[in-house]
Amino acid sequence: MKQFLECGKIVATHGVAGEVKVQPWCDGPDFLAGFSKLYLGAGGTPLEVERCRSHKNMAVVKFRGVDNMDAALELRGRVLWIDRAEAPMEEGEYFVQDLIGLRAVDADSGREYGVVSDVSETGANDVYHIRFPDGNERLIPAIGQVVVEIAPERGEMRIRPLKGLFDDEN
Repeated sequence: MKQFLECGKIVATHGVAGEVKVQPWCDGPDFLAGFSKLYLGAGGTPLEVERCRSHKNMAVVKFRGVDNMDAALELRGRVLWIDRAEAPMEEGEYFVQDLIGLRAVDADSGREYGVVSDVSETGANDVYHIRFPDGNERLIPAIGQVVVEIAPERGEMRIRPLKGLFDDEN
């Protein structure tokens, strides 16, 4: 698993005191507020977070040493990263980036369906996109009845498709 993960992009300045608006590519602006450092690039320059708050689904971040609009403008368009070791994760929680590329394997037969190509948030539960070898994509709900095991260390997700989900497959 990757040590550094993309977490958002600096999209604009906010005010004149060096704050920037960050579009979160994670659970949201509140998740970003839990970090004391964010990085420019994977293992790149660390930026010390002085403060971070939510504002209209964006994170407004003040970095130490970025004290005016000109300095903040230089950061616009840059992608921010987090260090996995600094991320609070519960047992059984994964980053989307950990799931993308996992082989989707039938929990009972061992048949490989394809690879996880994307994750969508629907509100009720996430939905995993499985890209089959023929290029078709199928969606499975991220629920315990279907997703039996997620094992990034083995590069696989063991699933048990609900009746009718893949019925048109051979």
